[in-house]
Amino acid sequence: MPTRLDEWEGRLDRLMGAVPYVLLVVSTALFLLTDTHSGDYRLVTLGLAVLTAGWIQLMTGRPAAGWNQLKTSRPALYVAGLVILIAALSARGVWFASFFAFTGYLHSWQFLRGKWRFVGVTATAAISIVAYNGGLPEPTPTAILTYLFFVAAIVALVGLFSFVGELTTERSAERKRMVAQLEEAMRENAGLHTQLLVQAREAGVLDERRRMAGEIHDTLAQGLTGIITQLQAATHAKEAGDRQRHIDNATRLARESLAEARRSVHAIAPGPLEAAPLADALAEVAAEWVRLNGVRADVTTTGTVRPMHPEVEATLLRIAQEALANVAKHAGATRVGLTLSYMEDLVTLDVRDDGAGFDPERARDGGGFGLTSMRKRVTRLAGTLEIESEHGVGTAISAALPAVPREVPGV
Repeated sequence: MPTRLDEWEGRLDRLMGAVPYVLLVVSTALFLLTDTHSGDYRLVTLGLAVLTAGWIQLMTGRPAAGWNQLKTSRPALYVAGLVILIAALSARGVWFASFFAFTGYLHSWQFLRGKWRFVGVTATAAISIVAYNGGLPEPTPTAILTYLFFVAAIVALVGLFSFVGELTTERSAERKRMVAQLEEAMRENAGLHTQLLVQAREAGVLDERRRMAGEIHDTLAQGLTGIITQLQAATHAKEAGDRQRHIDNATRLARESLAEARRSVHAIAPGPLEAAPLADALAEVAAEWVRLNGVRADVTTTGTVRPMHPEVEATLLRIAQEALANVAKHAGATRVGLTLSYMEDLVTLDVRDDGAGFDPERARDGGGFGLTSMRKRVTRLAGTLEIESEHGVGTAISAALPAVPREVPGV
């Protein structure tokens, strides 16, 4: 009998099967709303969009059939045709490169194997960047190297995200195989034992997915935000030295994000905590944030500094990283203050900024993944999270966790 997890996975497959069509419709609608060409030009573009939908339908089947199935036994033919259609559409409107091109990355990785995956992703990335720039790069070393760097960065990020997704899927499949073996061994006690096994499987898979989702957001999403910011700054830099500095920053952030992703996969503590206590790691994170964003950030530590349980330290550091990422993205602040306080039975982290602020009630009712991730991390450790903010005044985030000391080996 299907479990709730199986039903959820089925719905996800159907949703992913519909994604190419949704992206195509969105891209076409935006093109028709913004394009100023003649009626014939718009009609031809619309015909190309319909042809593309027909190609996907012909080769992959209905969305309800799932996103990981192909009708044809020649996936290279399908992906080649898809990339050609993406190129044709992107040449007629940048909206297709902005949205529908994602299908090229998704299906290249899903349906091709080995090095051909990277061929499909690279072709899609090259087409998208040409569409964004309005043509091929100028025949200068700087323009060509910048173009190749953007292509390589996109290919690397798509490969990284896909690797994490495949690893999560493999872990889920392995857990299912283990559960199936246990169910076979315990068939005589099918009643209670089967119920417990199903619950354990659902809880384990969902817990692993929640952990991976949180770690992806805390490492990859924040890293990608920084990379995009640096690359955008590089494209607008007038001096070659400034352009190279931004590109170097983006390269370093990509390496750090890859390292943190690997650490997350293996459930290892954040990198800054490996070589330094929490107070020093927090100062290191703030200093790096200041260097990238050019906003003042002061770190203050009060109370008697002492080693805390790794989960407590990792949670506080992740909250600090998320809060700083939110300040960079949304606040427009000129100053940030971080205060780490060690008390007898609590350790707290306060992050305050003088930025734009927001409505805490709206955030409490939903909010972004970042605030939700903070609350879940704190709640899991029996802590509290308070958010105070007001438009034009700034924001204050306060996290309080039990001061659980680090276990000393042999004691």
